[in-house]
Amino acid sequence: MKIGFIGLGNMGMPMAINLAAAGYDVTGFDVSDVRPESVTMASSAAVAATGRDAVITMLPDGATLRNVAAEIIPVMATGSALIDCSTVDVDSARDVAAMAGDAGLLAVDAPVSGGVGGARNGSLTFMAGGPEAGFALAAPLFETMGAKAVHCGGSGAGQAAKICNNMILGATMIVTCEAFALADGLGLDRQKMFDVVSTSSGYSWSMNSYCPAPGVGPDSPADNGYAPGFSADLMLKDLRLALQAAQSAGAETPLGTAAQALYEAFVEEEDGAGRDFSAMLQRFEKRRRAP
Repeated sequence: MKIGFIGLGNMGMPMAINLAAAGYDVTGFDVSDVRPESVTMASSAAVAATGRDAVITMLPDGATLRNVAAEIIPVMATGSALIDCSTVDVDSARDVAAMAGDAGLLAVDAPVSGGVGGARNGSLTFMAGGPEAGFALAAPLFETMGAKAVHCGGSGAGQAAKICNNMILGATMIVTCEAFALADGLGLDRQKMFDVVSTSSGYSWSMNSYCPAPGVGPDSPADNGYAPGFSADLMLKDLRLALQAAQSAGAETPLGTAAQALYEAFVEEEDGAGRDFSAMLQRFEKRRRAP
């Protein structure tokens, strides 16, 4: 298969490199001057998409996706697949899928979980929405770039799964950080707390796999000065998408709303910008309740 890859940032570049390393013919485009190993760079998104069996996009937001889709869909071959791995709003995903379908293309919205480390290691999880035929065409590419791919349903279902997942993640990371700060105040050793919670009913991915306390549990961004594996900025973006979708669907999300407000304050008013989302622990360490 010949692959076009548009959006070669922190996530897209290692994904494209993994495809090229697996033997795929990959042509890429990015607005920045980047030159990934084994990827042929094109002069525009349209050039990268022309004559490709599949085009993968990894873009920052729905507006950018719509603009890129309008540029590349007219030059893509009938029957080829447009696979969007960005995290965007559900409406943008569905509108782009409709544009692609009208042009005779197979559209798959397939946001990812696993962060930059997962992109580099080829261990991402893909949450895919779109037609069965599109998922079948994309499946070998998902296998190369990731460890798991789930077909969640029709167009937009991948984005819906991603924002629901990350709303849970945002809320559980906050309460995990709160619990460590509470343990500190009560004089409970962090390692002892981890040993109990990680094997009890408080078990969660935030605690067991991505512990926000340095030196506790498996290696995580907390052990690297909170250099982002998944930034607080991106968590805020995803929470905003989740709350936008909740408003559209008429769903009540009080904890998701509270998580958005806390990450908004952390990123925009405090020192969370550019740091890992688990650095929320330091926020609670600094903001002890007055006795």
